Amino acid sequence: MNDVPLKKRAVVLVSGGMDSAVVMAMAKEQGFDVFALSVSYGQRHTSELAAAAELASSQGAIAHKTVVVDLRSIGGSALTDSDIDVPLDHVGSESEIPVTYVPARNTIMLSVALGWAEVLGSADIFCGVNAVDYSGYPDCRPAFIDAFQALANLATKAGVEGAGIRVHAPLQFLSKADIAREGARLGVDFSRTVSCYNADWLGRACGHCDACLLRAAGFAEAGLPDPTRYAD
Repeated sequence: MNDVPLKKRAVVLVSGGMDSAVVMAMAKEQGFDVFALSVSYGQRHTSELAAAAELASSQGAIAHKTVVVDLRSIGGSALTDSDIDVPLDHVGSESEIPVTYVPARNTIMLSVALGWAEVLGSADIFCGVNAVDYSGYPDCRPAFIDAFQALANLATKAGVEGAGIRVHAPLQFLSKADIAREGARLGVDFSRTVSCYNADWLGRACGHCDACLLRAAGFAEAGLPDPTRYAD
């Protein structure tokens, strides 16, 4: 890795879903060498992590790392607590924070990405947060990204002595249809991605959780065929 120019390194958070796959392609288009980072946080299934590893490889990441943070031990979300059901056939309102919100997840993921960026000598972190389709999540808002970037530049050696840290969230103001179109333009293979909250061990989607509903609606609105593999 030492022969990779430092100014071109970017840490990209990759969940295995369609959004992060598009962000990874966008970072590469901008000339960055991608260091893909996934977080195993105790989510309901690990098929999205398998998808993340496959995407990182197929999209030419320089390296892919998976860090384990056990948020299941504190629960509080339908994605980390088996006693809380994932809502089906319902997409919440923008003012409603759904039970699929995972307390502190994006803060923790960005913090891990920040640490790796410092080790790599990278000044750039990319993430796929979206304030349009997932605006019910408080840690997807533009104000959160701005605040985290400010924190990153206060709390790190890179921020105090180096070039500073930039947090890129290029999908923040895009609809799911916009994201689908951008991915199609960039040649992203969406059939490799897993977005479903209830995906089976093969990564096949349930078609009923809000992640599935928003994803399907995005492809339909974009006028693109839905490549999602469904269990039914």
